[in-house]
Amino acid sequence: MAAFLTQEWMEMARELAQAFPHTPGASVRLQQVVTGMPDGGDVRYFRVIEDGVTLEQALGDLADAEVTLTSSYEDAVKVARRELLIQEGFMSGRVQADGDLGKLMSLLPIATTAEYVAIEEQILERTEF
Repeated sequence: MAAFLTQEWMEMARELAQAFPHTPGASVRLQQVVTGMPDGGDVRYFRVIEDGVTLEQALGDLADAEVTLTSSYEDAVKVARRELLIQEGFMSGRVQADGDLGKLMSLLPIATTAEYVAIEEQILERTEF
């Protein structure tokens, strides 16, 4: 089990994400910010996704991020557990997005595939909250 949002978790999630379906055009350099961690701090991490495949996922900042997503720890947990769909998070204002939203939208076709959902479930099974 990997603790949610630790470097160990990032590496596990990136490794499992290699099985996401190859999807031409589903590419983004994504910065994520999670506020209000249980220890009182914030976590910053990034993902580099090219044609549906996660090339990088690590703690820290991505200097040339195309999109930044910001949410509370509570909402990040709900998204990870699929209790809050990311689209609902955007519409309700619980997840804020800044930058090239077209790049973010390029990921939507893969987010609902059976393969994506199965991999997300594997990540969830290996995550400690």
